[in-house]
Amino acid sequence: MKIEIPYAPRPIQAKLHHQMMQKRWGVVVAHRRFGKTVWAINHVLRDAILNQKKNPRYAYIAPTYRQAKSVAWDYLKDFSGKIPGVRFHETELRCDLPNGARINLLGGETPDSLRGIFLDGAILDEYSQMPESLFPEVIRPALSDRSTADRKTWCVFIGTPKGHNAFFDLYEEAKGQTDWITAVYKASETGIVAKEELEAAQKMMSADQYAQEFECSWNANVPGAIFGKEMQDALDAGRITKVPYDPSVKVDTWWDLGIGDSTAIWFTQTVGRAVQVMDYYENRNEGLPHYCSVLNQKGYLYGTHNAPHDIDVRELGSGKSRREIAWDLGLNFRVVPKLPLEDGIHAAQLLIPRCWFDKAACHTGLESLRQYHRAYNEKTRSFRTSPVHDWSSHAADAFRYLAVGIRENRIGDRPPQQMADNHYNPFAA
Repeated sequence: MKIEIPYAPRPIQAKLHHQMMQKRWGVVVAHRRFGKTVWAINHVLRDAILNQKKNPRYAYIAPTYRQAKSVAWDYLKDFSGKIPGVRFHETELRCDLPNGARINLLGGETPDSLRGIFLDGAILDEYSQMPESLFPEVIRPALSDRSTADRKTWCVFIGTPKGHNAFFDLYEEAKGQTDWITAVYKASETGIVAKEELEAAQKMMSADQYAQEFECSWNANVPGAIFGKEMQDALDAGRITKVPYDPSVKVDTWWDLGIGDSTAIWFTQTVGRAVQVMDYYENRNEGLPHYCSVLNQKGYLYGTHNAPHDIDVRELGSGKSRREIAWDLGLNFRVVPKLPLEDGIHAAQLLIPRCWFDKAACHTGLESLRQYHRAYNEKTRSFRTSPVHDWSSHAADAFRYLAVGIRENRIGDRPPQQMADNHYNPFAA
């Protein structure tokens, strides 16, 4: 029986369908109004119809369940509605096809709720807005459960950039790999959005917003970014590069200590007025013995270990503060002076122009500094005072302690450079 779907892909979309049929994995970076969701629904629908295996299972996953319903559900019903025998389940956002195939629309906001499913194919739409654990811990195992020699599963990650995050990392890792396709579609190249519309959008949006949304720029600053300008200046000036460890200079560490949250550590060497940020480490759900072991493994010659004031708070279980526990482990912390949040942020903004960052060793920390931001308040039409507390907060807080505490380390220091005294006589009395 011949089945016709009321879908006429643009040439660029048809080419993408064909390319994805040759590969197992795909990362598609596309501008706004490209037609990502329409493409995604039809790609899933075509594979589900043609799959001759037993009980094929597919999923279209949006950042939230509500988005999946509002953005994709009507498309799925429209494009599959003329298939004889198709059934829709509104409460479950599920489409059952006559060959036994099933397509579910899901939300990625609670990854644990998706555990236990099995899939032949999946599309993760706007992957940059999803929890990082969703694919490796939930969707990848769901695809593995079905993958055999004669039954290949697949997955496509699609979206518009939102800075350097998990979507960017995935795109970078996928480039050049034989079983992956990577594609970038900029509005200035596809011709999908009319020139007049693009010109109007440019007038109404900031340069960063336009570059991100329509030109697929990974480097456009996040709206409300606190250190965005300073980090971009550091990149432009070549201060994000290779920063080798100097064995003749002691290494200071700067901590943001987490209990349920992550613990972040910056490693720095101060040489003259320059602050060489040569390493970064972050982990979660680990105790102080783990971090002491990490410090020992790195083999640096350490100077001071610096932590925020809450290190002196006593734990209910042991009755000891984390500072006392660290002391028992051979780690002597110095407490960074407590300053208001805004003062600390200002100190960090002033410090970044003096910093040289190791691009590889500090990758995670650098991305956190770029992404650290304030949320926009639509009602007041201004950015909120307090920064958003998310994955980027830990590295940013530790860097703030560095900016506040490094002043104290300079008290009594001799100037890093002195003018030569041409009248100096070593034999004078």
